[in-house]
Amino acid sequence: MFWIKTKKGIQRLNLYVGMAGMSLLIPLMLLTTSDVIGRGFFRKPIPGTFELSEYVLAVFILLGAAYTQQVKGHVGVDFITSKLSPRLRAVCEIITTLLSLFIIAIVIWQGFLEGIRERTVSDMLRIPQYPFRLLVAIGGFLLWLELLIDLTSSTGKLIRRRE
Repeated sequence: MFWIKTKKGIQRLNLYVGMAGMSLLIPLMLLTTSDVIGRGFFRKPIPGTFELSEYVLAVFILLGAAYTQQVKGHVGVDFITSKLSPRLRAVCEIITTLLSLFIIAIVIWQGFLEGIRERTVSDMLRIPQYPFRLLVAIGGFLLWLELLIDLTSSTGKLIRRRE
């Protein structure tokens, strides 16, 4: 019962965080369109558009990775595993999820270290870079939690196949 509530809580959190990231796309689109119009028609670009676009895209990607994993939207190649038995497919899922958990744990660790050490600011707008570096650790942690949910699901499939 506790695991089900925890799982639902993590998935709801990832949904809301993903929606927060998605909400930045319309302002990004408007900023880019305004910059193109200003540059093309008035020979007057909006200063800092490139920097803001970089940061907004980073936020969008980092906040959306966990939700994308939740809905199984990441690219997967299954032309080999689709031919395997369900039990062997579950074993492959467990192995790849364990490897993913390990790699994402390194990303979280290094993202946190880089975030707390970062003291630089952007060139034009002077935006501090440490929040975006720390966002790597936050987004990675949310993705790690989602992968943990997938691991328990794959393990459950394997255990049910044995019974």
